[in-house]
Amino acid sequence: MLQDPRIIQLANTLVHHSLGVEPNDNIVIYANVTAKPLVLALIEEIKNSGANPFVEMNDDDYTRGMYQAQNKTILDLKMKWLKEKLNDIHGFIAIHAHESDYTFADVSQQVLDYRKAMQPLQKTRLAKKWVLLNYPTEGGAHKAKMSYSDYVDFMLDVMNVDYPKMGRDLEPLRQLMETTDKVRIVSPGTDLSFSIKDINVVPCYGQNNVPDGEIYTAPVRDSVNGTITYNTPSPFRGLVFNQVSLTFENGKIVKCSSDQDQELLEGIFNTDEGARYVGEFAIGVNPKINQPMTDILFDEKIMGSIHFTPGMSYDSAPNGNDSAIHWDLVLIQTPQYGGGEIWFDDVLIRKDGLFIIDLLKPLNP
Repeated sequence: MLQDPRIIQLANTLVHHSLGVEPNDNIVIYANVTAKPLVLALIEEIKNSGANPFVEMNDDDYTRGMYQAQNKTILDLKMKWLKEKLNDIHGFIAIHAHESDYTFADVSQQVLDYRKAMQPLQKTRLAKKWVLLNYPTEGGAHKAKMSYSDYVDFMLDVMNVDYPKMGRDLEPLRQLMETTDKVRIVSPGTDLSFSIKDINVVPCYGQNNVPDGEIYTAPVRDSVNGTITYNTPSPFRGLVFNQVSLTFENGKIVKCSSDQDQELLEGIFNTDEGARYVGEFAIGVNPKINQPMTDILFDEKIMGSIHFTPGMSYDSAPNGNDSAIHWDLVLIQTPQYGGGEIWFDDVLIRKDGLFIIDLLKPLNP
């Protein structure tokens, strides 16, 4: 099969930069059938590295059918088999290729049940080498309001950025965040304050997500006060939410609103105790992404954005919050989206999506 050289380049990035595959590693590729060209390139690259490729394919119809058939017996067996299989897996590549955000709208409870059942195994999975990406689809092009051809070009362009350079450019911001206590976020409908003191800071430049381009930490769990209004559409549990607004008191969400039914929104934040607290604060820096795609793997990396995430915190930047949800909600602060400011310890570091401190300016487009 004649391959687009950008697909081959991407496979090389995933195998070597993201996973650091070594000889005799067992690498599992979880993929939608739409991603066949990339899967074939990955099999070849993994094999040439002296490692062992394995493939598990699916599509949205099959996955939805399995959610409809799901019961406790199936869930228990799935978790038992996965637990045993994880002992032999050194790393995995997960490739999503969804055509619609609403495919699982009528099985949202089953999706939640599956995620809750998976929770005890998540730390084991995340301790492996792993990387997650979305493959271009006609549905994705429709959401992005682009022709499919232009969308494929865009996707491959943003996924094949110079990640080593991005890592070097993120280092001064990592150092600054590690010495920061108080953060303030200001935008239309947003005035939010919290502390990130003594919580680890993680720069992301192609290791676990592709495309990548963010740096994250977590707020001190009970330090969040104020209101944030997100201006990016956010798919979650088979629905798309717009203009989500959250008000916090001492870390807890005490008020929420969006364009969706209020009961649906409240239900998300009533999933468990941790769902009303925030597990991640991140700043997006990918210079190739400047508008929402209604695809969180892209939208959370938008240059000039932040995401402030209700739910589970990562072990790499823990604040003690645990939850079955982790909902990355995005606020863009570039002028065309209303502008905004980020303050660290009363010093303005980014205005209207651009860093204004000299050491951070290499991160600007």
